[in-house]
Amino acid sequence: MVSGVVLLTDRRAARGDLRDVVAQAVAGGVRCVVLREKDLPRVERLVLAAELRPILAEAGGTLIVAGPDPLLPETEPAPRIPSTFGGAFVALHLPAAGPYPPPVADLVGRSCHDEAELDRLTTEDYVTLSPVFPTRSKPGHGPPLGPDGLAALVGRSPVPVLALGGIETPAQVRACVEAGATGVAVQGAIMRARDPHQVATTLTIAHHELLQKQPPAPPHRPVPTGNAHDGLRPTVPTQGSSLTARSGHGRPQP
Repeated sequence: MVSGVVLLTDRRAARGDLRDVVAQAVAGGVRCVVLREKDLPRVERLVLAAELRPILAEAGGTLIVAGPDPLLPETEPAPRIPSTFGGAFVALHLPAAGPYPPPVADLVGRSCHDEAELDRLTTEDYVTLSPVFPTRSKPGHGPPLGPDGLAALVGRSPVPVLALGGIETPAQVRACVEAGATGVAVQGAIMRARDPHQVATTLTIAHHELLQKQPPAPPHRPVPTGNAHDGLRPTVPTQGSSLTARSGHGRPQP
């Protein structure tokens, strides 16, 4: 299950070098980062992915690549995190528009915004639902779902939900989790921060503290017998903490 605080990259909004911002966020408790930067040429994204993956791997986390291209070199060294299919761990985040069905990967997420898009899901492991709150990254995008709208869509989703859009405070993290989201996806709050480490720590602790007070949620989708589906587990930014990112994406493709 995907959970916790997930960081979406935006090098243009970042106050410093993107690699440094990601490293600070990981030090603050983030264990999952979605690499966007889709306007860059593939070779530049490939280099960036190669530089970010070790930052996540050293903390026991994972890098998710936005788009169907996993940005893996032709010759990949032995993975530090085992893959369901052998070779490197492949994690993808897809847009609402496609492709359908999703490519085979160890972990697959998709951006969704309404019931119609949720109804199109097939073998995805998680979704983001947005925008929950007004967002400075995409002004005018919406209208915002709000906690009530988020809760309604969470109830319809067959997979775990990350709340996305305008999430900048612990109170907003709490509202999203109370609405049923297993975690929050954050971009601007960390990318624009003067101290990404502090913001990541604050949001991660807020999620962890609330999660400890709630009973475990029932699984969203049955898992076929014999397939591991451990997913991403929440963590707190304490010394020696780690998070394993494994998702047995072994369900048959339609």
